[in-house]
Amino acid sequence: MGRRDHNSRSEQPTWGIHLVAGLGSQTPPSDKMNIAVVNRQRTRKINLRLLKKIANALLAELEIEKAEIGIFLAAVTEMTRLNETFLKHKGSTDVITFDYRDSVLPASCRQIKSEFPAGCRKHIHGEIFICVDEAVLQARKFGTSWQSEVIRYLVHGVLHLLGFDDSSAGARRKMKREENRRLREMTRRFPLSKL
Repeated sequence: MGRRDHNSRSEQPTWGIHLVAGLGSQTPPSDKMNIAVVNRQRTRKINLRLLKKIANALLAELEIEKAEIGIFLAAVTEMTRLNETFLKHKGSTDVITFDYRDSVLPASCRQIKSEFPAGCRKHIHGEIFICVDEAVLQARKFGTSWQSEVIRYLVHGVLHLLGFDDSSAGARRKMKREENRRLREMTRRFPLSKL
């Protein structure tokens, strides 16, 4: 059995999660990229500066022109609450993505994601919740590091924000190939053990 299904949701959470714009004091905004990284767990100590560098490199690699994203490192209790409240799935999960693109894109870009004009796919706006507890468990199960799992979940969330879908077997295979390719690239470029 493979990793648990990752989830994407376009509905906005209601308990103060949509925070990217409100984190100006922690993450200075730029004209093109606004990435906020917030640690809300105590399972593992994480180098937030390195995680942000990896996120920036991933967005550059994917040729993202404009991004406003929040990356939240969460504990299993928060992920369970998010998963049950917004996705109606019982228990925790490894990553949940909230896509807010429809609320900020021009009307010409608001259509079925797979049919977005090329320029629309290069703008992302959303939040990615990563469960560090799940990363630790999955790393043991798959013989990898928890840091690699965290980056896998980051890649997966960004791919969802780009319009990738994993709801069918074919789409899941396509997304997994892209996820693996991007993870290999980030592993080659960055010392994940220092995350």
